[in-house]
Amino acid sequence: MKLFGRILGIILLGILLILFFSTSTVDRTSYYLTDYYKKTEARVDSLKSAAVIENDSVQAGFSRISITPGLNNSEDNIQDGKFKVVPLAGYGARKGKGATAIHDSIYVKAAALKIHGQTVVIVGADLLIMPPNIIDEVSGLLAQKGIKRHQIFYSATHSHSSLGGWGPGFIGEQFAGTANTNLSKWLVQQIAKAVTSAIEDLHPASIGSGCFNASTYTRNRLIGEAGTKNSDFGYLLIEQTGRKKAVIGSFGAHSTTLGAGNMEVSADYPGYWERRMENTSADLAIFCGGSVGSQSPSGEGKGFDKPKLIGEALADSLNAHLAGVTPESKVTFSALSLKIELPPYHIRLTTKINLSTYLSKKLMPLPENVYLQALRIGNMVWITTPCDFSGEYALQIKNALAAKGFNANVSSFNGSYVGYIIPGRYFYLDEYEPKLMGWFGPNMGEYTVDMIRRITDIATKKN
Repeated sequence: MKLFGRILGIILLGILLILFFSTSTVDRTSYYLTDYYKKTEARVDSLKSAAVIENDSVQAGFSRISITPGLNNSEDNIQDGKFKVVPLAGYGARKGKGATAIHDSIYVKAAALKIHGQTVVIVGADLLIMPPNIIDEVSGLLAQKGIKRHQIFYSATHSHSSLGGWGPGFIGEQFAGTANTNLSKWLVQQIAKAVTSAIEDLHPASIGSGCFNASTYTRNRLIGEAGTKNSDFGYLLIEQTGRKKAVIGSFGAHSTTLGAGNMEVSADYPGYWERRMENTSADLAIFCGGSVGSQSPSGEGKGFDKPKLIGEALADSLNAHLAGVTPESKVTFSALSLKIELPPYHIRLTTKINLSTYLSKKLMPLPENVYLQALRIGNMVWITTPCDFSGEYALQIKNALAAKGFNANVSSFNGSYVGYIIPGRYFYLDEYEPKLMGWFGPNMGEYTVDMIRRITDIATKKN
């Protein structure tokens, strides 16, 4: 018995030592005092000389590339986009099971803009996120054609019923299913093709923009009515002269109308929005997931009736507003990309205890290329972020820019992923967003908003 007690004591001591060296407490240091802030601030300073192009002509090009996978094939075929198993990304409760059918086709779509010799491309995909490992591979392919990462403004519809198999690490596979190298290679190929095809389609064009309130279709899911939300639907209308028309829309509500029980591939309500727009007033409709952090969709219906109701209602509202938009063939333009340094990375065990950075990286690799981006087109400032970005923060940013005479839209999933960025006052809540997805400490939100403010100040300056 004494020997057993000693063995048990040694085991318990070993467990305590492992926990001590593999966990850490939350760092509360003011971000103003940190190295990551100072390094990023220096990069902001280097952007201050960026030019704002005044009232110059526009060219635009569009593309649509299918990422609808072939299911249940005898072997993977990258060339044809057919695979043995295609897990659905979005819900850990699916446990990596393969999709059973295709409910609606999914795409990656792109709109290229060329103004005063500068070319940028807005890309939206019917995916859960734009996976960092995939986008890094896309960047390598595009670099061979002279297209740089800072020229691309990515987003995703955030459908929780789209293809998976791209998630690296243990945690990535919990949400996206077992990693499939063949599927990832095919996805890289399709995204790169969408970018290059849009650039090849450049023609003289005009642009309009705006936003409207759609509060009926989103709610604050974190603290309900006690919190605020970003209810605006932001949009860009792009018309090639005598040719095609594209519309880009963005809305802050999670694409989660279809729960974990759904095993069919679908773009959720953004897909219904895209199809409605393409059947009524546009040749191409691109949906960019907006400030979805803490915001869920609101609407009636079961099964696919709910996404249909929300998506088509948003499209009908947009069509009514587009009737009053007059696109301009000359616009004021600026485009900025800021690579940011990150705070210490910790996957959280509880509201107060984190795994060490070393173990966190083993469970899910930390992205290396993390950007904040701002694209000014006329009086619209289109901001992209590498996360599920808070609707409450987006509302603050929109209000600040509105005071300067600008409309603004904040989208998520811009080619990297750093979890949820929400106000620090929620960091210690025992809820999914702050506890399980808050990987960079309570200051990450304020730090990110600070950097967004700085780059939008540059984008909206007067020469």
